[in-house]
Amino acid sequence: MPTKTLDQVKSHLVNCLTATQVTDNLTVRTLHGQDESYHEPALPDLVVFPRSTQDVCEIIKIAHEHTIPVIPFGRGTSLEGHIIPYDGGISIDFSEMNQILAIEPENLLVKVQPGVTRTQLNKELIKHGLFFSVDPGADATLGGMAATNASGTTAVKYGVMRDQVRNLEVVIANGEIIHTGNSAAKSSSGLHLNGLFVGSEGILGCITELTLRVYGIPEHEVAGRAVFATTAHAVQAVTALKQAGIPIARVELVDAASIHVTNLYSETNYPEQPTLFLEFHGNEAGLQQDIEFATDILQQFHCTDLQFERDTAARNKLWHARHNLAYAFIHANPGKKFMSTDVCVPISELAGAIEYSRELLNLSGLTGGITGHVGDGNFHALFMIDLKNPVEVETAKRLNEQIVAFALKCGGTCTGEHGVGVGKMSYQQQEHGNALFVMKAIKQVLDPKNIMNPNKLL
Repeated sequence: MPTKTLDQVKSHLVNCLTATQVTDNLTVRTLHGQDESYHEPALPDLVVFPRSTQDVCEIIKIAHEHTIPVIPFGRGTSLEGHIIPYDGGISIDFSEMNQILAIEPENLLVKVQPGVTRTQLNKELIKHGLFFSVDPGADATLGGMAATNASGTTAVKYGVMRDQVRNLEVVIANGEIIHTGNSAAKSSSGLHLNGLFVGSEGILGCITELTLRVYGIPEHEVAGRAVFATTAHAVQAVTALKQAGIPIARVELVDAASIHVTNLYSETNYPEQPTLFLEFHGNEAGLQQDIEFATDILQQFHCTDLQFERDTAARNKLWHARHNLAYAFIHANPGKKFMSTDVCVPISELAGAIEYSRELLNLSGLTGGITGHVGDGNFHALFMIDLKNPVEVETAKRLNEQIVAFALKCGGTCTGEHGVGVGKMSYQQQEHGNALFVMKAIKQVLDPKNIMNPNKLL
């Protein structure tokens, strides 16, 4: 942004907000110029901290007037460069819009501002015997989770972020406020704007309020760990569990290489073989039947070791190990950057896709592993790369392209939960065909000046 324009915009923002809400401090800008991905950082010109929807309206109106990019920022936990401001502009940090506005136990709904994190929300919900189901691992903001249509370990039972959203308050590119839904359990009125804005990654507007579905805390929870001789047997067992209709709440695959770094990082001593992490929710009698049925199925697919944990501390230890897998790889490979693929395929294609990805990873020479939410066909090939080594960088890119191509060929998608950002834009034409032109037309109508998180997603 030219210095004169930057000074004008900063002055206008300070007049509309306060001096403490607007900064061009280099340290703050640096923090807002990167996420947890391997993508190249870039600095915004300004960082602004709104405290209300009206603040966001004023920010966007000023940006619209001067044709300045606006990039929404939650906690910077994204993995595809969504919040990196490659065109400069204004980074809108929603950390001060972090109020839980309403909890409605009778409707199983909550209303929150976008800066509320899932952990913050669940600490309040537990007082009402409720919980919010989407668990991406990182303590992300709910606004950011909606923007990327996040999911996680519990999606197999409760669904992804899009399934939880009843209504969004959004400030669009001209500074106007719209609502995308209502509080009713269903509606046949109008176009499905919730589905449009959830997963839009900030290119259509800034989310300023969310009405979300929540659930009663299960009476009982039991976690399990099933070890297999081969990854193929583990994946086939998951398919059989799904086909049997067992209401499993979580089912995660962690391959042998990933178990190795998990043991080092989390101080566990799990067998270093392909492993399923499982969890069941329900009442005591029903759970016992589900576990017995699941045990029979798992053993049919040559499960070599099966352990169940009913104790809360033991269950937490197991899921802590799973959620910290990325950090385990990072800790084991100092100086290297973490990269993850994110394809999702039909369940019938899952075993083949994982075996193909493991073979590619073995041939590549890169350090890495495979894990994923295999109950819904979403898995990640994880690998560590030295960004200063062009051979490793090129190898990682080629590996990602091959895995995506395989997924698309068998009817899958390039991203099951991390989103497109800048990392997966090159696959959009191949995946969506002529539908991509429809998406671009919607963007043009809602944001003709292309100020909302430009050059992302599309």
